[in-house]
Order: sequence, then C-alpha cells, then structure tokens
Amino acid sequence: MESTTFDWSCSHTWKQSAKNTAWCLLGCSIGDFGTILFFQLTKIPFPVLAIMILAIINGLITSIILETIILIRQNLEFNKALKTALGMSFISMISMETTMNLTDYFLTGGAILTWWVVPLMLIVGFLTPWPYNYWRLKKYGISCH
Repeated sequence: MESTTFDWSCSHTWKQSAKNTAWCLLGCSIGDFGTILFFQLTKIPFPVLAIMILAIINGLITSIILETIILIRQNLEFNKALKTALGMSFISMISMETTMNLTDYFLTGGAILTWWVVPLMLIVGFLTPWPYNYWRLKKYGISCH
C-alpha cells in the first residue's frame, strides 16, 4: 500500500487560493455588512442573533451572485455558472460568514460595524477558509474563479 502526503508548500496554489478566497470575501462582505449596516442605521429593534443570521444568509446570496457573474464573464453558461457557484465554495462561504459575525459579536457585543472591527472581521473572514480553499484547489483542482 502506497501512502501519499499532501503538499502544503505550493506557492502557486497558495496564491491562487488567496485570490479565490478574496473574491469570496468580497461577495460575502457585501451582503453581510449591508445587512448589519441597515439595522444599525435604521435602529429597527431586531434580535442580534436574527440580524447575524440574516447577514450570513445575505452574504451567501451576494457571494453566489458575484461568483456567478465572474464565471459568466469567463464564458460559462448561466446555469453552469450558477451551479458551480452554489456547489464549489459553500463550506468556505459558511465558515467565512460565521467567523466574521462571531468576531463582530465578541468584539462589539452585537451586530455593530465600527471603523476598527471591520478590518478585523475581514482578516478573520479571509484566514478562516483560506487553508480549505488551498486544500480543495490542490487536491481536486477545483476553484470558483
């Protein structure tokens, strides 16, 4: 029986997976931050957990939309682009969204965007799924972009 080891030292794959993760972060952040900001500005009384769940859902939706547009611009048909966006990075997006919102909650005590928490949310949101995206790209050659 032959044992193979996984290579975590491929700089090309790290760069490509960083690019993929950054696109995902952009898409997720649009819906996530938009939702939190909406409730923050309107002061609509809504439970923090409900705001964060809605922010995660909206982040997933905007990320899927952005990824679908990117794939269409790379000459994929709409149906294929949408299926690819839905299937390829859902674990990545969920982990990204969850850690971003947990970071916000633990640092601000709620669903609150401030000048100092947003960069931390983005850093945590990027670093959390990046190794998974590297692994998936290296092992299966699968990426979203």
